[in-house]
Amino acid sequence: MKKATLAMAVLSLALGSAQAAKITVWTHYGTAELKWLNDAAKAYAAKSGNTVDVVAVPFGDIRTKMINGASKGEGPDLVVSVPNDWLGEMAAAGVLEPMDKYITGSAKSDIEKVGLNAFTYKGKLFGVPLFAEAVGVVYNKKLVPKAPTTWAAFLKTAQTLTDPAKGTYGFMADLTNSYMNYGVISAYGGYIFKNNGGTLDTKDLGVGNAGAEKAMAFLNDLRYKYKLIPEGVDGQLAKSAFVDGQLGMFLTGPWDMGDIKKAKIDYGIMPFPTPPGAAGKWSPFVGVQGLIMNSYSKSKTEAAAFAKFLVDSNNVAEFNKAGGRIPLSKKAKKALASDPVVAGFGKTIAMGTPMPNVPEMGSVWGPWGNAVNLSTSKPSPDYGKILDAAVKEIKSNIK
Repeated sequence: MKKATLAMAVLSLALGSAQAAKITVWTHYGTAELKWLNDAAKAYAAKSGNTVDVVAVPFGDIRTKMINGASKGEGPDLVVSVPNDWLGEMAAAGVLEPMDKYITGSAKSDIEKVGLNAFTYKGKLFGVPLFAEAVGVVYNKKLVPKAPTTWAAFLKTAQTLTDPAKGTYGFMADLTNSYMNYGVISAYGGYIFKNNGGTLDTKDLGVGNAGAEKAMAFLNDLRYKYKLIPEGVDGQLAKSAFVDGQLGMFLTGPWDMGDIKKAKIDYGIMPFPTPPGAAGKWSPFVGVQGLIMNSYSKSKTEAAAFAKFLVDSNNVAEFNKAGGRIPLSKKAKKALASDPVVAGFGKTIAMGTPMPNVPEMGSVWGPWGNAVNLSTSKPSPDYGKILDAAVKEIKSNIK
């Protein structure tokens, strides 16, 4: 009888061990965010009985290592996290597992729509969105007590504060940066690839359409007509002026908030107003990072369960406290509503446009960025000629 009982106990232990899984997670996180991930891994292991091995991999190596190694059994089960503009290339390589059957119900409905759109490629959800970033206008409340919500009020405020002789300015942005200024391009009807019901048509380029031309003219006006932004101003110069208290309003993203807080600037965050004559609202590019699953993983169910655990609203709120990232969990955003950075950039993220996640986007950045630079480097250039040349180069690159 004792032998039979002992045999059953051994069998039970063996079955338990067989059911437990080891999940390997690659991450580029460091310091506080890495601690958050390690703590979450321990909590999940205690809850599930599965173990989680967190492996540090440099951000710049993750995509190549996954594409080259996943089919050979050299990849992780999960990656925490990757930007949405990697999805197209990785999905085309066959290394990403669609997450539609795992992320359903309340887990899916809690994620902001812009995040889900960013991680959808060819109609499939190829990851679990975790956080996002987009630009917005950060303003100094000492100089701008009330946020101007219309273009007329914005321009009046900016011009009133601008006095180069005194070294004071009302508004600055890096006009040569195509990513930073996409919101204006979108407002006038420009786009990168036409979005047809969630699918990007890479043969339909909107970089050189009539709306894009109007957008280039407006960006040029900010410098040469309205006299707001001197030549040579980039993001670093604009930030320096802002933290020194010489600039009222500044187009930037969450990445600069640490320096602004250190400078003890009493700040607010708002969307850029609808530009004059624009048919649509300002809609900035949104970059989203999320969790992806290896299509060759042998522990997909367990890896998916850990992914859902990580994006639970309580865990996402803790992630924000670790690194200040803007969450895409609706419940987490609500819990963090008193944080002006989350509230301010959360608003511009919600009204934004996901960066294209198709591989062809790599052919766009160079020609498009050069066109924006040329369009803002001297008064009233031939925008049509500049943009036509960019479109021609992009199409040639895509072929």
